[in-house]
Order: sequence, then C-alpha cells, then structure tokens
Amino acid sequence: MKLPIFIADAFTTTAFRGNPAAVCLLENTLTEDAHQQIAREMNLSETAFIRKLQPSDNFTQSSCFGLRWFTPVSEVPLCGHATLASAAVLFHKIKNTNSTLTFATMSGELKARRAEDGIVLDFPLYPAFPQDFHEVEGLIKAAIGDTLVQDIQYSPDTRKLLVRLSDSYSRSFLETLKVNTKPLPGIEKTGKVKGLILTLRGQPEGQTPQYDFYSRYFAPWVGLPEDPVTGSAHTVLSSYWSQQLGKKEMRAFQCSCRGGELDISLRPDGRVDMKGGAAIVLEGTLTV
Repeated sequence: MKLPIFIADAFTTTAFRGNPAAVCLLENTLTEDAHQQIAREMNLSETAFIRKLQPSDNFTQSSCFGLRWFTPVSEVPLCGHATLASAAVLFHKIKNTNSTLTFATMSGELKARRAEDGIVLDFPLYPAFPQDFHEVEGLIKAAIGDTLVQDIQYSPDTRKLLVRLSDSYSRSFLETLKVNTKPLPGIEKTGKVKGLILTLRGQPEGQTPQYDFYSRYFAPWVGLPEDPVTGSAHTVLSSYWSQQLGKKEMRAFQCSCRGGELDISLRPDGRVDMKGGAAIVLEGTLTV
C-alpha cells in the first residue's frame, strides 16, 4: 500500500522552525499497529492520520474528516500543531475547496478555518486549578531544581501540570533553563500528570515583539522529552493567562530551540481560537 505523506512545520511560516508533524492521508483503513509503526518510523513528536468518514468523500471537496495523532510511542487525545499541519496540507497541497474543515477526534469536533495570515484552530479551553506544592514538589525539583516558582496549577482534563516561574525571570532565562525530564516518569507513576508546562509572564511594554506569555512543554510520559510548539498546552495556558492578565486576546511564544508563535482569542462559547502559520517542507509517498 502506498500512502501520501507530508511534513509540515506548524506555528511558523519559516521552514525548520515551529513544530514539525507528519501528515498521512488514508484512502483505506489501517490496522492499529500500522498507525503506531508509521509514527515510530516518522519519529516526530506527532504523526497525524486523516481519514475519510464516508466512502464517497474525497480530500479535495469534503469538509469533514476523521483525525488521529500518534507520538512514536502512543496515541494522544489532542494535538494542536498536527491539526494545524493537517489543515495546511488539505488547504495548500490538496487544494481543498472549503473555507472551514471539521475533524472528528478523540477530543470531539475540532475546526480549522482559513485566515489571511494563517490558519485558525477552534479548540476546547481547559481550566486549571491550584495545585498543592508538596504533592508535586519532587517532580518540580527533579525537573528545574531550585528555580523560583510563582504558581502551580493542574488541568484534570488534559493531565497537564502548569508551573509558572517567578516574574523576576526573563524570557532568556526560560529559553536557556536546563530541564531534566529523564527521571520524571519514574517520579510520577500514577497517571495523574502526562505533561509539564513551564510558563512565564510576558515582558513589559516596549519590547519587540510583544508577547503576553512564554512557555515550554515537556511530555516524557508519552515519549516527548520536549515538544517545540504545543497547541494542546495552550488550551490550558490560554485559560490561565486570560484570568491572570484579564485579557481575551493574547499573543504567545513557545521558547523551544525551534520556537513558535500563536495568536490566541478566547471565544464567548468557552472555546479558544489559536492562529498560526505552517510551512510544508516535504511531500512524498510512504510504502506500507
């Protein structure tokens, strides 16, 4: 079987920046093992599989598709950058004729729509709640040592732990911070935490460009020591920083070595729009 496959760098407009995702178009059903084997072969943080929902559907004219995401070691319930990459492939390579695409996923229906300067993802917004420091002290100390922490929150919906660093730190501190992810799955074995978000308030007015907050994201529990740009983490970050800053419109930057930008808008219906660009860097055929 031969499958069309692409690699797109998401949340950027520049090749080799942002977060790369593989995108595979499925004309026919794949076995569960084949999904995971392909994701392992691609060896990117996520491989997305777009499938037709009806036999009569086609990738050029249909507006609704199934979508699944796999890391090299497991399936995940939500992935923002691979959804953005999938929409970019359908819009820009397959020339899908619709202005909005709907994806049926493990996290419900997700929408992606064309915008003048990117693609807008309509995603759920997940609240985070105060977390007792002593319950996660071992995890945090192992990851970032004696780095000063200002707030700790937990998102039960996503199983992500949000750690806000002291406002006394700068963006460059977060960018260069050495984070030890190797011992984390051995310290947190209950399944409560599946991802660690480190975040920092944006720099004062007058900085160029202006960002409302910064972040880095780590998920060694699902085989990702550090993820370059993470849409699913921003479903939690958007909720948190909107409350902290009193803003509905925000600009975010994820401070990985590749880096990526997101424009965020909280919606009246309790969801969040996340806008970003994508650069398609590879197009080919996978033989299975």
